Amino acid sequence: MALTQQEREGTGADGIITKSQGGFYWVRTPGGDLVCRGRGLFRKTDTVLVVGDRVTVQPTVTPGEGTIVDLLPRKNSLVRPPVANLDRLALVVSAVQPSPNTLVMDTLTAIAAQRNIDVVLVFTKTDLGDVGELADLYGRAGFRVYAVNSLTGEGTGPLKALFSQGLTAFCGNSGAGKSSLLNALFPGLGLATGEISRKLGRGRHTTRHVELFAAGEGLIADTPGFSAVDFLRFGRMLAADLAPCFVEFRPYLDKCRFNGCSHRVEQGCAVLAAVEAGDISQSRHSSYLALYDQLKDIKEWQLDKPEAQGEDLP
Repeated sequence: MALTQQEREGTGADGIITKSQGGFYWVRTPGGDLVCRGRGLFRKTDTVLVVGDRVTVQPTVTPGEGTIVDLLPRKNSLVRPPVANLDRLALVVSAVQPSPNTLVMDTLTAIAAQRNIDVVLVFTKTDLGDVGELADLYGRAGFRVYAVNSLTGEGTGPLKALFSQGLTAFCGNSGAGKSSLLNALFPGLGLATGEISRKLGRGRHTTRHVELFAAGEGLIADTPGFSAVDFLRFGRMLAADLAPCFVEFRPYLDKCRFNGCSHRVEQGCAVLAAVEAGDISQSRHSSYLALYDQLKDIKEWQLDKPEAQGEDLP
């Protein structure tokens, strides 16, 4: 559905969608921001535009308004949260309230790896709990790990430099402190924050939609909370494709005795030997087993179904 070169001549400017709400899209272009509608062809072809999409817009006769006439190729995308063209995904995990859930963390990192999205882990509320063991676990797995105190600003310097480049999406369970962290990094944002529900041990969803904000020379996306169920529903893959998505498994995958090894119980499995030797953490391998069990009954043809791809999102 992309426009031909001839069709694109004179169609306006290329820009990036910074916000999507109620059928309207806020698009940042070199000439300024426009509030846009999408051309009818997008609906006819079931094309979903998301924040982070690079698009071509045609200004209308009304100042400040335009029409999105073309969607440029994506380098990657997520369905939940709906965002495209990421340079990195920052997984924000609180030391306490709510407590870290390694299965949720490993689900997200696996799906991000499948889509070639770099992940950095940011542990918050370090004044309330010790994250040393978890930081070591994920650091040894090959992730960049940061521990910060959003109240005092401790540890935020390297993150501010990192997130001031490219497009970064922030994800994490509600109450993990995403908005507080962003406010500490970039005080001008003034994002709303919420308190933890003492009864549920969970945070209120203070972020209702994905929106991009300027951060130095970069862009950052604040996103709603997610759950492991969301990512399994909208980021499905075949069980056979799961192992390479655990990045620390990769050096061992071609060293198993048998082709098609599932890395669960097989004799001569190099991954299991690495777990036994302590080179791969038991925690990460346990998450792999749990995810494998949830994926093993999915067939390749089912990946094309709407519920597998998330096309039912509003």
